[in-house]
Amino acid sequence: MSEVTVQTGELWSALRQRTQARIGLGRAGSALPTRHRLELQAAHAAARDAVHSPFAPDVIAAGLPGTPTVRVRSAAADRLTYLQRPDLGRRLDPVDRAHLPTGDWDVVFVVADGLSSRAVHEHAAAVVRATTARLGDWRIAPVVLAEQARVALGDDVAAAMDTAMVVVLIGERPGMSAADSLGAYLTYAPKPGVTTDADRNCLSNIRPPLGLSYEGAAGKLAGLMGRARELGRTGVELKDDHDHEEVTGVDPEPPEVLTRR
Repeated sequence: MSEVTVQTGELWSALRQRTQARIGLGRAGSALPTRHRLELQAAHAAARDAVHSPFAPDVIAAGLPGTPTVRVRSAAADRLTYLQRPDLGRRLDPVDRAHLPTGDWDVVFVVADGLSSRAVHEHAAAVVRATTARLGDWRIAPVVLAEQARVALGDDVAAAMDTAMVVVLIGERPGMSAADSLGAYLTYAPKPGVTTDADRNCLSNIRPPLGLSYEGAAGKLAGLMGRARELGRTGVELKDDHDHEEVTGVDPEPPEVLTRR
């Protein structure tokens, strides 16, 4: 083996330690090497499973002992409808909407399956616990567990429960390197059918140890919530000036705070 080949191999190996992207995989004839092809197929299967695995509200409720929860569904009757009709995933089932409690609350947390029930099952309860522990005298509504739900369903929930702010924790669209990524979407004074993605703030890639940690996400989220309450708005006019946490996984740069979905 030539010195150039050895150096090139070492370079690719070093680069792969810094990212989850599939780089420098080489080839076997005109195809990928068998090992990398099998890894790609396994990642694709994990992504499909994340999208189609059923939501288990009991898993979330068990991770929130002593916290009252409410279960709702979107207007999408089943998973196929949810995938084909995004608009229905943004609206509450009318029967479930009528049974939501109302109260003098500052914020409601909505845990929604989104496109990865796996992400929600593994991370959502821990993020709720870590965030609410930082909120002091905030009046927090019962946690809403939403099935077949998209981000904008939180607007409908907040309107029905008469809360000033909503945080939607939702399973993000799985990719070929992550099928368990959780997103947190913050919206102040949401209005169903009127609020747009520009009116929200998002923390993406919550999934320790390879993404943002629970404490890191909670710190950023609680900070944004406090400033949102002071300003009376979220979205493009609310910026994150929190110091970025050092991510402990293979990606050296932490996730950006987004204002889109």
